[in-house]
Order: sequence, then C-alpha cells, then structure tokens
Amino acid sequence: MTFPPKDGIAATIMDTTVITPKLAGASARRILAASLVGTAVEFYDFYVYATAASLVFGPLFFSAASASTQLLAAYASFGIAFVARPIGALVFGHFGDRIGRKSTLVASLLLMGASTVLIGLLPTYASVGWAAPLLLCILRFGQGFGLGGEWGGAALLAVENAPPGYRARYGMAPQLGAPVGFIAANGLFLVLGMLLTPAEFLSWGWRVPFLFSAILVAVGLWVRLKITETPAFKAALAEAPPAAVPVVEVLRDYPRETICGTFAVVACFALFYLATAFALGYGTGTLHYDRRTFLALQLGAILFLAVGIVTAGIWSDRTNPRRVLMVGCALTIVAGLGLAPMLGSGSLLVIGLYLSLCLLIMGFVYGPLGAWLPGLFPARVRYTGASLAFNVGGILGGGIAPILAQALADRGGLPYVGVYLAIAALTSLVALASIGRR
Repeated sequence: MTFPPKDGIAATIMDTTVITPKLAGASARRILAASLVGTAVEFYDFYVYATAASLVFGPLFFSAASASTQLLAAYASFGIAFVARPIGALVFGHFGDRIGRKSTLVASLLLMGASTVLIGLLPTYASVGWAAPLLLCILRFGQGFGLGGEWGGAALLAVENAPPGYRARYGMAPQLGAPVGFIAANGLFLVLGMLLTPAEFLSWGWRVPFLFSAILVAVGLWVRLKITETPAFKAALAEAPPAAVPVVEVLRDYPRETICGTFAVVACFALFYLATAFALGYGTGTLHYDRRTFLALQLGAILFLAVGIVTAGIWSDRTNPRRVLMVGCALTIVAGLGLAPMLGSGSLLVIGLYLSLCLLIMGFVYGPLGAWLPGLFPARVRYTGASLAFNVGGILGGGIAPILAQALADRGGLPYVGVYLAIAALTSLVALASIGRR
C-alpha cells in the first residue's frame, strides 16, 4: 500500500513506499557531504595511482627492456584494482545489506586509505628487486577492494535519503567526488612537478600524494561517523529479516538487472580512463609533451566533468536517468570516432578541446548512475546488486582500457583506440535499451 508523502521523504522499496520524517537542512547537507567527501577521498586515492602509473611506476617498480613495456606493466598493476573491486563489492555489499550502510562505508574508506598510504612507503625495484612490484600489486588490490564497497554505499546513502523528485540530484553527490578527487590528485602532482626537479620527483616527490591521503581519510571519517542509517534500510529490516546471502538473492532473482546494469556502466569507465590515464601516458610518452603542461590541460578539462554531472542530474530528475544515460552513450560513440584526428592532431588546443568534450560527455554516462543503478534492485539487496554491477562493469570498461588502448596505439595507431571506445559505448547503449525504464 502506498501513502502520499506528507512533510516526509519517500524511501522506496520496490512497490512499497515508506514515509520517514523530513530531513532538516543541516541533516541533508551532512548526508550529501558524507557521500561526496567519502567518494572524493576514495577517487583521489585511485587517481593518484593512475597518475603515478602513467608517469613514474614503470621505471621505479618494473624491470623491462623498453619504456613502453614498463608502461604496460604499470598499467597492468593499475588494472589489478578492477579485479579486486567486484570482490570488494561482494564482501562490503554483503555487510551493507545485512548490518547497514554507515559502518560498511567507514570500513571501505579505512581500507582504501591505508593501502594508499602504504604505497607511498614502498621500496622500489632498485632496492628490493621482485618484492617491490609484488608489494605494489598487493596494495593495489587493497585499494580496489576498498573502492569496491565505496561507490554503492555512497550512492545509496544519497538516494535513499532523497526527497521525491530529487533522486538524481541527490545521486549526483557521490558522482561529483570523481572530479573533486581527480583535481586534488592531479593538482598535487602538478604542484610537485613545478616545485621539484625531475630527479627529485622520481626519487621521492611521487610519494607525497600517497602519504597526503592520510589527512583526507581522517576528514572523510569525521564526516561519515556523524551520519545515521538510511530510511530505506531501516524500513527493509522492519519488513523482513536481511537476506542471508545477498549475492545469491541478487543473482537468482535479478539476473537481467545485474547483467544489463553491468554492461550499462562500461561506457563511462572506458571513456574516463582513456581521457585521463591513457591520454596522459600517450601525451607525455608518445607525443612528448611536457608532463606539467599535460597535467594542467587535464585539470582544465576535468571541470567539464563536473558540469556534465550536474547537468545530467537535473535533466534526469526532469525526465529519467535511463534516457540521459542513453544520450550520453550515443555521444560517446561520436567521441570515439573523433579520438584519432583530435588526440593525434599535434595541437595542444585541439587536444584540450577533445579531452574537455570527452569529460563533459562522461558526466552524462556517469552522473545519472547514482540514481539509476540502485533503482534496479530492492533495498534488502540493493548494496550488493548496485555494487556488483558497477564494479564488474569497471573491469570490462576501465580495468583493461589503458592496457588495451596502449597496445592498440602501439600496433595500429589511434584510430583503433577510437573504435574501441565506440564499441564500448555501443555495448552500454544496447544494455540500457534492453533493460527498459525503471
């Protein structure tokens, strides 16, 4: 039975609407800050690794005959986190659906932060040989494991507290953590590049962003420990005991939602990591642009991601998130076709324009996910279902993107990379068309 909201927030559990007391302004701001700050910290940690892998990890941690092979090895270690993410999604999703969103989000933040700080303390290959890349890969796994539980919980924290008609705008709060984290990570690398010589940066300067994560984690914990559990989770517990093994219920009762949700996120991951990690490695390695210049270019372009997320969130509430996601996928196909002539143009202006365009489009294939993907699953298994789909899609779209793109660029040139991006976008478009409106 459904009752109309009266000065309250509707916490939807499939066909049942539960009315909870309306959040005060301060409480709503705290909820949104907790979802944004936490994901900003998590994505900061993730992007710090992506940037370091593109710039310094090859020669520092891997022994190889050529610089290109070292870069591929660094990208391979970057991809380990995408293998860890669905495992983290299962573990954190299990506890998030059984004991609650808040405590699970705190645990994921601690794990991600600790792994990042320890990477900043690692010895290099020159010091300890093969143990260096092994330890790097273990800690990279820890980063991915923690992030596997982060996005789903942060998205649920926002959308399960959203007033009627504001679901997508609340859901864009954790999505905005992506550009915030990217700006913090690459901005710090840019400042270090300006203050340090290349030798100093290679020797010890690259460690600073990893160690700085400890401060950001402390801020994130302070915010998250002040929040309460979501109304939808409380209502789900009141209605029935939690699922004994949530992933079994997800795969048994919602296979179509899980599969389509997984492939629907492929485009956003592929587009983002090609426009950031791959573009940075290709621009500084193959095109020989100055590292600081290219980082500054990307920092300017990332602002368009924030614009795209906000625009997509508002548009999604006025129409529906699925429609906006499909428009974003269609635009991503166009971006794939423009990759070779624009990224390989030889003009920094054209390259900057292309990266800005890609990241603006990224807002349309990423921003609405916070509202759309959790809506595919009921509250009792929503943490597990949304996290699993998001992170398995991350493997398909992002884990292999820098590696495959670099290999394609080395063997066939940029046109092949563009075709790869277009295929990824088409895959997501088909998945979104197949699932129908929710």
